[in-house]
Amino acid sequence: MEKCEGRCAPGGCLIELCIQLSIIMLGKQLIQNNIFEIGIPRGFNHKRHLLNHQKAQTDSVTLDQTNDFIQFGFVSLFVASFPLAPLFALLNNIIEIRLDAKKFVTELRRPVAARAKDIGIWYNVLSGMGKFSVIINAFVISFTSDFIPRLVYEYMYSPTGTMHGFIDHTLSYFNVSDLKPGTAPHNSELGNITLCRYKDYREPPWSPDGYQFSKQYWCVLAARLAFVILFQNLVMFLSLVVAWVIPDVPKTIVEQLKREKKLLVDVFLQEEKEKLQLIQSLFAKDATLQPSGNTLPPGQDLPIPGRYSTLPSGPTAGEDRGGGGPRARCRAASFSQFNRNIASSPMKENENSKHTAV
Repeated sequence: MEKCEGRCAPGGCLIELCIQLSIIMLGKQLIQNNIFEIGIPRGFNHKRHLLNHQKAQTDSVTLDQTNDFIQFGFVSLFVASFPLAPLFALLNNIIEIRLDAKKFVTELRRPVAARAKDIGIWYNVLSGMGKFSVIINAFVISFTSDFIPRLVYEYMYSPTGTMHGFIDHTLSYFNVSDLKPGTAPHNSELGNITLCRYKDYREPPWSPDGYQFSKQYWCVLAARLAFVILFQNLVMFLSLVVAWVIPDVPKTIVEQLKREKKLLVDVFLQEEKEKLQLIQSLFAKDATLQPSGNTLPPGQDLPIPGRYSTLPSGPTAGEDRGGGGPRARCRAASFSQFNRNIASSPMKENENSKHTAV
């Protein structure tokens, strides 16, 4: 019987874990933490008020975040054994939000604002805890309940395909004569008892491998491990599907960013168009201020704006040779050159600069 010590109660291990979680969620999280949340700052402020001191500094954000993540760990890791844990966590958070608001307004100094991109390392902690909770819940469902043994019995050992005879299938035999001296019961109301039953998958005492794990035990163990693997991969796949379906950036925000980008491009194009019009107006003004002798012959149009020639006034050297001479080099004009031309007077520009053709 020593092999059966330390096992769960007849009601199962889940009821014990459920009681412990209910004490933690109701007693510690919902009552104790909230009382200390508002009681301790008020006590310190009352003492400082008597001593004419200033209010206390704001509590550390890390401490509040640590309490929140501990609560998230209890809810996510053991939700299979205590399904009401998320409800009590929600009630605790609603009450804590109001208490924190009252604490920051009346009991503590105004906190110093600090800009942060995200929650930092806590995001990795939450992600790892969420993945680890899937494995924990799979083991809790598989090894602390009769869900898997019932399925194994129904589909493998039941002669009728029902749950009839399941209790007898889960009980093993024990010979009372195998008890140690002094541990056997002295009297029994049922008379002379030679065999008793206990919940386990072990060979009977008349078997060559008496009290060893039976074949049914290994079948149930294999089914439990298979359930853990299947449950884990299924939940991970569903989490990936949900993460893919729900985008990180909402669709409205994406459309707003595209619209802002389009407006920015339109502004740049408008500025470039205004610069081009300014350059064309400068060339047109320069052409009107030139002497009549330097006017272009009829039929010759202005070149493309943005290019100018450094040829002297009058016919070029190539024209004197009948068009066979080398052509003068042209260079691009920058916008700063036109600005410098604007600063000088028109008469001085006509005297000191050479003929420019756009």
